[in-house]
Amino acid sequence: MGKSLIEPSDEWGHAQAEIDRLYQEMMAPGRWVVVRHTHAWRPPTDVYETDENVVVRVEVAGMKEPDFNVSLSDRVLVITGVRGDPSPKVAYHQLEIRYGEFRTEVYLHWAVEHEGIVATYSDGFLQVVLPKVRSRRVPVGEATETNAD
Repeated sequence: MGKSLIEPSDEWGHAQAEIDRLYQEMMAPGRWVVVRHTHAWRPPTDVYETDENVVVRVEVAGMKEPDFNVSLSDRVLVITGVRGDPSPKVAYHQLEIRYGEFRTEVYLHWAVEHEGIVATYSDGFLQVVLPKVRSRRVPVGEATETNAD
């Protein structure tokens, strides 16, 4: 019997991983990189910046705030969770909504203030706002001479 058209084959998973690897190698320095993992699905993720913040916005409906795990380590923001399928199914006719474990990773090219990070979930979107580290101007004063005896 042939493979189901709904379930991705192992060959497709390996092909997708190779495409992702090649894409990451071709990315020019200074661009955002979103890393994918084949064992978990990846929700649509936007990354943009304002004058003061880096904003990561993830579209994942049907969740609650406690369902998310958000962590930041060495400039890599990792968002994970599990979206459960709320309804039992007897026969599949069309399946496009993904359920189960998800994960998205975003490499941040700029330093952010860890203390000011805020994550909120509303209307099917998780939004993580990461304040940029502001450079501080250091005043240069006149040097004073000291006499050594």
